Amino acid sequence: MSDICLYVVEREGIRPLPVSPYVTAFYQLYDGMKLGVYSALRTYQQNKFLWLDDHIQRMVRSMELLGWRYELDEAGLRRGLHQATSAYPFAEARVRFDVLAEPLRQYDSESRVLIALMRFAGIPAHTYTDGVKVDFAEALHRVTPLAKTADFAAARQAYTIGTEDVYERLLLDHEGRILECTSANFLGMRDGAVYTAGEGVLEGITLKIILSLLDDLHIPWHLQPVHVDQIPALDEAALCSSSRALMPIVQIGQQMVGNGRPGPVTQRILAVYNDFVAREVKTAV
Repeated sequence: MSDICLYVVEREGIRPLPVSPYVTAFYQLYDGMKLGVYSALRTYQQNKFLWLDDHIQRMVRSMELLGWRYELDEAGLRRGLHQATSAYPFAEARVRFDVLAEPLRQYDSESRVLIALMRFAGIPAHTYTDGVKVDFAEALHRVTPLAKTADFAAARQAYTIGTEDVYERLLLDHEGRILECTSANFLGMRDGAVYTAGEGVLEGITLKIILSLLDDLHIPWHLQPVHVDQIPALDEAALCSSSRALMPIVQIGQQMVGNGRPGPVTQRILAVYNDFVAREVKTAV
């Protein structure tokens, strides 16, 4: 079996689709398809997920925001996710599931639901101990911020990320406020409090978990975006996503964040988050 798998979810179950040997990223799987909405996360312990319910419901809300009249077979999607991840030959996987805008008739299917898997080799430890550097993606914007659309996932491929100098990129609003990263939420820490944009951004499942944990830790938080002019005043910064948990940011553009090292607030939250994951992961069915 290849490291990358693609399935269409049909009434009878999941059916594998052909994958080119040249595919190295999820977005390359969908050439020629009518893109729609999707969600992406990772597995734990082969076939377990963290807050899968929330990922599915966010995708349903995304379809509603786009005005779609499509009823997702959630039970069928769950069965497909369980079957695909249980059979995957690697212990952990990145998982993406899509609802396309049109059925996959080019594959003789009336289904619009896809599941894709890619090997998850983990996140390098040094990104947490040393932190990462991020830059900006000034021209990149979500047309419908609350809808997780596949066309945005394709558009962000024009921006180089994942390098030592630019691990991620930040999206700004027209006033210069930091909204989110291209594939993660952004958090800024100042004077012991956490700040993150509450409007104009995708609803992050990991961010939702982290904000609930901040209450348990008695760390104040505010749904207020950080302006680029406020970056020098930050003590810490971080990004969060399903696959990366909470990752410290030590430089934004040319500006060092705090003392240029991961700070105590980020490290404290990450430790509690990891304990939360160990307790909360569940299979899809």
